[in-house]
Amino acid sequence: MVRTRQITPYLFVLPLVALLALIFGYPLVKVVDFSFKRIRGFDGAYVGFDNYNAVFADPIFGEAIKHNLILLVGVIPLVLISLVIAIALYERMRGWRIYRTLVFLPYIIAIPIVGVVLKNMFQFNGPVNETLRAIGLEGAALDWLGDKDIAIYTVLGMIVWRESAFGIILFLSRLLSLNEELIEAAHLDGANWWERTRYIILPQLKGVIEFYLVIGLITLIAAVFAYVYIVPGKGGPANGTMVLELYIYNWGFEKRLPGIASAISVILFMVTIVFMVILFRMRRGAAAEALQ
Repeated sequence: MVRTRQITPYLFVLPLVALLALIFGYPLVKVVDFSFKRIRGFDGAYVGFDNYNAVFADPIFGEAIKHNLILLVGVIPLVLISLVIAIALYERMRGWRIYRTLVFLPYIIAIPIVGVVLKNMFQFNGPVNETLRAIGLEGAALDWLGDKDIAIYTVLGMIVWRESAFGIILFLSRLLSLNEELIEAAHLDGANWWERTRYIILPQLKGVIEFYLVIGLITLIAAVFAYVYIVPGKGGPANGTMVLELYIYNWGFEKRLPGIASAISVILFMVTIVFMVILFRMRRGAAAEALQ
């Protein structure tokens, strides 16, 4: 029997770890470093917490946080819609394979393409409002993208519509791997759809739901730039869809102040880490209770 030293397996993965540290670790360290400097070119003078103070004093930063919090609420309909549609497809209704393809189609199309299409559809005189007027719902024909108070909810609806496709396929993949004998036995015992879903299907999906909840939160916190940049147009109208990602872009590329942009990036990164830690601790606690 060949014996190896304890350090030998780690030596095999060391090149990959070093590469990942170079690709992700070094830029992260530089962003933190830049957040304490007034950058001019490749470097700049140390200014302490001045960049952070400038960010917290900017009222637009408060609006961006408010809009991110509004988007975070969307994780609830995102998970629920994905779950309900996945369970409906699992029931194998007539043509369910075609429906599965149709619901996943928006997710494989690039966000800029989806954004341009939806932007044209939700114009004040676009197809959506024209349809509402044609069926007598004139009052429901709103300025979806031009009203500051409505635009962020329009963007949220678009995000939920597209991102739910991933959740549907994720849940459906788990459902198709379940032991169907349990569900058939429950059906023979007289359990209705809700009872089968509540007592058999949902417990089997618990781990996947928690995983998708984390993915959904990260998406709604730090992966919505393309939506707000393309659909309403650079966070408009009047910063009505300004979010932290776009706020970072404006400071870094529009105003040419990468130090302040780095400070906002560090704040966003820390918020994301906090959410991930909380959710993973909840997941660990739930797993510990299940073992008891």
